[in-house]
Amino acid sequence: MINRETIDKIMDTARIEEVVGDFVHLKKRGTSLIGNCPFHGEKTPSFHVSVTKGIYKCFGCGKGGDSVRFIMDHEKYSYPEALKFLANKYNIEVEEAELSPEAAEAQSAKESLYIVSQYAAAFFVKQLWETDEGKGIGLSYFKERGFREDILKKFEVGYSPDIWDALTQNATNAGHKLEFLESTGLSIKNDNGKIYDRFRGRVMFPIHNFTGRIIGFGGRTLKTDKNVPKYVNSPESEIYHKSNVLYGLFHAKKAIRDLDNCYLAEGYADVLSVHQAGIENVVASSGTSLTVEQIKLIGRFTQNITILFDGDAAGIKASLRGLDMILEEGLNVKIVSFPDGHDPDSYMHHVGAGAFKTYLENNRKDFILYKANVLLKDAGDDPIKRAGIIRDIVESIAKIPDQIKASVFIRESSNLLEIEESVLLAELNKIRSGKVKKNFESNQRANAQSNQQNTHSGGAPEPLGPPDNLWDDDAGPSGYGEPKVDTDEIQEREIVRLLLAYGHEFVNWDSIDDMYIGSFVMQNLADVEFENQLCKSIIEYYKSEIDNGRLPTANHFIKHEDRDIADLAITLSTSEYALSENWLNKHLIYVKDESMNLKATILGGIFHLKKRKVDRILSNLLKEIKDEKDADNQIILMQRYSVIKGVEREINKFLGSVIVK
Repeated sequence: MINRETIDKIMDTARIEEVVGDFVHLKKRGTSLIGNCPFHGEKTPSFHVSVTKGIYKCFGCGKGGDSVRFIMDHEKYSYPEALKFLANKYNIEVEEAELSPEAAEAQSAKESLYIVSQYAAAFFVKQLWETDEGKGIGLSYFKERGFREDILKKFEVGYSPDIWDALTQNATNAGHKLEFLESTGLSIKNDNGKIYDRFRGRVMFPIHNFTGRIIGFGGRTLKTDKNVPKYVNSPESEIYHKSNVLYGLFHAKKAIRDLDNCYLAEGYADVLSVHQAGIENVVASSGTSLTVEQIKLIGRFTQNITILFDGDAAGIKASLRGLDMILEEGLNVKIVSFPDGHDPDSYMHHVGAGAFKTYLENNRKDFILYKANVLLKDAGDDPIKRAGIIRDIVESIAKIPDQIKASVFIRESSNLLEIEESVLLAELNKIRSGKVKKNFESNQRANAQSNQQNTHSGGAPEPLGPPDNLWDDDAGPSGYGEPKVDTDEIQEREIVRLLLAYGHEFVNWDSIDDMYIGSFVMQNLADVEFENQLCKSIIEYYKSEIDNGRLPTANHFIKHEDRDIADLAITLSTSEYALSENWLNKHLIYVKDESMNLKATILGGIFHLKKRKVDRILSNLLKEIKDEKDADNQIILMQRYSVIKGVEREINKFLGSVIVK
């Protein structure tokens, strides 16, 4: 267990913009930083980071929190693991109290997979640089290919001995459990119960996750035997999911963000070679087909991808068919293809680093136009083939969500394909309308199937149209539920928001001295009972702290151990909207901020809540008067009604409401 002093030091040191910035490409907007949310797919940024408050909030999926919560959510870490991650980032020594054996085992189960993977990587590196077999076979192979030692060490490249169980024996002798070696796929147990190494006689490329921890391996054989697979990769495990990983991203993410472009290659050696040419913004799909998850991973850092194609015509055509999904994600795609027979690795070593960089800069082409050129060469003068290619090109353009960008490609394709722009536009609209119709019919079938299931199960079919409980307690965009309009929750949350925002400031009206706004609000709401349990909990805690001579801050609730309280505090402390400076600078329009007149802001919040309460009391009194049969009791109720009506008039006088006499 990490002691309190260390936790406080970590929390004080961690900067939210630096922690989130390692994973999300952030841009400044007003007083916030914004980017595409890493927790759900989106093309328009709704993920906000407040540097001053030290929190993040996504107004799309509702996730929010501080630096520790971000690491927990993003990396699927436990609270102690997230703290250790931040401690490592900021070079803070972690002091821990001793855990019970049970707690230690539960906490370290997943961690053990990382530890054994790191051990294997170190083992492979040692074999490459310190053993005769490793130097004679593995290191010789890399040097013959022209790789420098600094590049090999940077990527922790290694060598696995051509022995059945070299790693397994070495790791178990060092105290690592066989179950973790098997879970990561480093060791395999056959049907007879024999244990052997997955990787044997191969040069090894460790695969790092986003934060630099080793999660898997790719091994290349150096044998010429065609029965031996050229590459063997780690299987899926609790820490390695190949569809969510890009080889080299850990080393490339800063350069991708800085240069606003990501080069996408195919293999491990391509990444090493491009790095050796001095170009660090490069990643690889590691021999697997590109996935939507990988595209979104790149999209966190840049909207620009440059694909590095091998100079193989058949391979290029096959790859073109799978790249439309990059367009669908709203990213800009360019292509660089190499001379026939070359890939990025071989071409860099063939021409040298300087010429390689020049080639990349001079040979980038837009994906749509590149695709059209490649396919038209095959079609020749065949009108049937040309018609098919034209439709193929328009189908790709139809996947681009940006209408302006799509229009530009239609115009350029019109010139290239020698066909009227209006014809291409008509085909584009036809494809898009067909897609909309298909989606609509799919949704209708899904609804019909759902209704049929409800009917068969005895339930009534769901009505088409907006649900009745649109403002119910179901989790909405805010992540914890939206208030019903027929309750006081909106006003109660406004009081909590005002306490979080201004509770620590002094009252500066009506000659009131030496009183915090938080105390002022609590005094003026002493006669008000909160209905919403979450708001009630915050108010009661706030009041108890004031009674004990302490004034809670917003940060206290944002970092609260109760996740619901923390989520509400984060939501009420952030806004996805910011007033543009152009209103004043360009349009000379001055818009008052609520903090400029705190008296009106605070009293407005108090009186709006009290008005809701008073309206409900009056409504109930009218009902009681109507139902009461005893004349004396009716008089008592009417007198009480008159008193409450007087309170309402005072409230409405402040709020400026028109009262019906």
